[in-house]
Amino acid sequence: MDSTFAIIAEPSRRAILSLLASSERSVGDIEEQLNLSQPSVSKHLRVLREAGFVESRVEAQRRVYRIKPEPLMEIDAWLAPFRRFWSVHLDALERHLDQTHAAPRRKEKKR
Repeated sequence: MDSTFAIIAEPSRRAILSLLASSERSVGDIEEQLNLSQPSVSKHLRVLREAGFVESRVEAQRRVYRIKPEPLMEIDAWLAPFRRFWSVHLDALERHLDQTHAAPRRKEKKR
């Protein structure tokens, strides 16, 4: 688990994972979206691939990357006991927002 957290501690790798969460991407797409150099993107993808966070496939002349969910599921399982610390606050916020939106607004009288 320690190495998992060390891998995702790097901001560029987290940014790459965030991009890949929405769809598969080529190295060029990642470079463009994150404004990183090709060698930097390739280095981070290699680390993510070797750790099992991503996998790739060849599509014509390019390599396309996608997330492998297993390491992220391990992190999710580790975080599970801690969710109670923030879920109470999120539930309270949801109740407050529901009450705010449910209350009818009064129209001001024209003079």
